[in-house]
Amino acid sequence: MVPTLFGRIQTRLFLLATVGVIVTLIIVPFLPGTSGPIGDLYATGFMVLVSVAVLGVIWEFIYHFLMQFRWEKDWPTLFGLLTFINEGLLLFFLLRTGILDSIADAPPAGAFWTHFIVVWLCVWLVANGPMRVPFIRWRFRGGRVL
Repeated sequence: MVPTLFGRIQTRLFLLATVGVIVTLIIVPFLPGTSGPIGDLYATGFMVLVSVAVLGVIWEFIYHFLMQFRWEKDWPTLFGLLTFINEGLLLFFLLRTGILDSIADAPPAGAFWTHFIVVWLCVWLVANGPMRVPFIRWRFRGGRVL
C-alpha cells in the first residue's frame, strides 16, 4: 500500500522523535567544529532536529502535491533518500540567514551537515527496514503509526 499523506507525516515525526533523538544524543559531542558547554551543543542539536521535523511536515504537503502527477502516486525509494538534498539546503539557508531565530547560533557548516546527514540516513534506513518488524501492519494502514 502507498503511504498516505498523514501516514507519512506520522512516520516522519515518530522516527525523528525516536531514532533522531537517539542519534542526536550520540553524535552531538563528536560534531566537527563545535565547542562550548555540552548543554549548549545539545540545545542547538535538538533545535535543528525540531526544525527538521517542522519543515518536514511542510515538505510532506509539497511532496504530496507533486506525487499527484505520478502514475503510482508515490516516490521510488531512492527519491525518499535524495530528498535530504532539498530539505537540508533549505534548512541550512534558513539557519545561515537567521530566519529561524529559535536557534541562537547557527552550527558550523561541517557540524550541521554531519548531524543532518547522519540523522537522515539513520531515519531512512529504519523506515525502510527495521520499522516493519515491530509495526507489522504499518504499511497496510497507509504508513500510519497510530
